[in-house]
Amino acid sequence: MTDILDELQWRGLIAQHTDIDALRAALAEGPVTFYCGFDPTAASLHHGHLVAVKVMRHLQMAGHNPLALVGGATGLIGDPSGRKEERNLNEADVVAGWAAALRGQLESLLDFEGEHPARIVNNLDWTGPMSTIDFLRDIGKNFRLGTMLSKDTVARRLESDEGISFTEFSYQILQANDYLQLYRRYGCTLEVGGNDQWGNLVGGMDLIRKVEGKSVHVMTNPLITKSDGTKFGKTAGGAIWLNPEMFSPYRFYQFWLNTADDDVIHMLKVFTFRTREEIAELETALAERPHAREAQKALAEDVTTWVHGADATERVKAASRALFGGGGLESLDARTLADAVAELPRAEGAVGTPLIELFVATGLEKGLGAARRTVASGGLYLNNVKIDDGAKVLGLSDLLPGGVVLLRRGKKNLAVVGVV
Repeated sequence: MTDILDELQWRGLIAQHTDIDALRAALAEGPVTFYCGFDPTAASLHHGHLVAVKVMRHLQMAGHNPLALVGGATGLIGDPSGRKEERNLNEADVVAGWAAALRGQLESLLDFEGEHPARIVNNLDWTGPMSTIDFLRDIGKNFRLGTMLSKDTVARRLESDEGISFTEFSYQILQANDYLQLYRRYGCTLEVGGNDQWGNLVGGMDLIRKVEGKSVHVMTNPLITKSDGTKFGKTAGGAIWLNPEMFSPYRFYQFWLNTADDDVIHMLKVFTFRTREEIAELETALAERPHAREAQKALAEDVTTWVHGADATERVKAASRALFGGGGLESLDARTLADAVAELPRAEGAVGTPLIELFVATGLEKGLGAARRTVASGGLYLNNVKIDDGAKVLGLSDLLPGGVVLLRRGKKNLAVVGVV
């Protein structure tokens, strides 16, 4: 088996680390218990979290023991990393609900069986019972103000008009204590996380050295960027959420399918578990048959299956085919069809309405005369069936699941009509 650190490096999943030779030796000696933290700042993880989870899964498959920490305590405080202004504090019951949601998602992404099962931990279990005096005497005394102020996140906030509150300033101490607690409770000797967490990770490592006199390790994964240097995953609608209620499996699949040729091989390395040989074959296919988009299809299928399951992937693939005449629209369930047409031009109609009027209402045709001419040339379709009569009206039998019909002009111009 390839050395796990070499594998992570090849996939572009290592940014910074402490003594790499010592870490390599520790990983080679036997199972290492490691952890990564996820704060419940929303009701769902997003695609960026998948990078850290991917690192965890690779380490787990290499024979190491993962701890997935859900920040029930730190989520009440808020990490100032990457923020220009103070975070709004959420109510405790809201954070608890989000923590439960994140736990459920992590349980589907990691392996909780086998020789190295993952374990979910919540830092509220040890932070909640701690008194202020205990926090200041036992933990706070090990931190020097100069070191804390010099961290990039804090320094940038101090230079801003708003500054930083003591609440957010103390976040780094709470996260450091998490590492100490996990070291004591589970023998955890490696913390992994995003590169923006480097200062917090090192703080935990230093705390263990001061309190326990032991050396432990930290390692970060990079922010994933596109070939042009911009952040990967920015959409007009915001984050690419893993919760299907917040970001449908259809949209999720399409997001990955639309990855640019210049980026797709890198994203296959980062976000899938395909082998070097499989990725090399897809790279060859991309160079020889770019129009086939084999690499993009593999990426979309793998990540969607990992997050939403094989059944959801098959449904969205069927919907993608059906929209452009490659399958039966009537076989799709109402939810998948609704997700598939959610971003198409839309109009409302009624049974008995002439179809050419609906094409005009959706903007697919500029006028009735133009619509009749397109019918005559064989260019208009209802539910992927060619319309051969310019006087045809919408019938009850034309309705698809969910009470909609799909209009198409030519090969790629689509719209949907909701029937009232």
